[in-house]
Amino acid sequence: MENKTKKPLKWEVKDRMYELTGNNRPIVRIMKRKNLYWFDEEKGYQREMAYAINQKTPFVDEFKGRVRPGHIIFRDGILFVEKENTVLQQLLSIYHPDKNLIYREVDNEVDAEADLDVFELEIDALNAAAEMEVEQMEAIMRAEIGSNVNKMKSKELRRDTLIFARENPELFLKLANDEDVSLRNLGIKAVEAGILELSEDNRTFTAGKEKRKLFEVPFDEHPYSALAAWFKTDEGLKVLKSVEKKLK
Repeated sequence: MENKTKKPLKWEVKDRMYELTGNNRPIVRIMKRKNLYWFDEEKGYQREMAYAINQKTPFVDEFKGRVRPGHIIFRDGILFVEKENTVLQQLLSIYHPDKNLIYREVDNEVDAEADLDVFELEIDALNAAAEMEVEQMEAIMRAEIGSNVNKMKSKELRRDTLIFARENPELFLKLANDEDVSLRNLGIKAVEAGILELSEDNRTFTAGKEKRKLFEVPFDEHPYSALAAWFKTDEGLKVLKSVEKKLK
């Protein structure tokens, strides 16, 4: 297998730990240790690599003398490599094609930074949810759970909104900042209240007892997404104001 990762400018001498990715962590996992290839951009060709315990490099073309093969063994999903074993560390951290596919290098500082990013996102989402009006909560939860939102009491709605914000903060904030979410919610409520009507084939919106045609839903568009966009047109704004008035 070929790897095109560039060499690092500076190598930090330290103990390193590696762990298998995913949920599958056998008691013992032996990684491929030879017939590995890395494209050296400076030399302009692929170089064969292997792990040998008596060599000072993972590159086969730099091996000297008799080679003593080494083994790369993860036990219970973990492999700890001391700083003195620079060859194995560099093979695993830089060159091995299975890095970030079958295993990853554990970096507590990077992991902590990633965790902080997640926590901050959760806090932002929870703060946004806590400050929301019921109407916006309803709009967001309707996008998440559909018409079931109609059966929810205000405290249920607030609780489930906070749960949604905590469990999926990125999507929650995206919906919270999407003005079309409220417009789609308004459109659905208007249809449920009989103010607007959507044809059985989901292609045409009409209004009033006379079923005045409003517009045709474009192909490959969700009808309520199309309605939200139409509400922002000159003609749609007039209907929107009328709908809002009737729903109050």
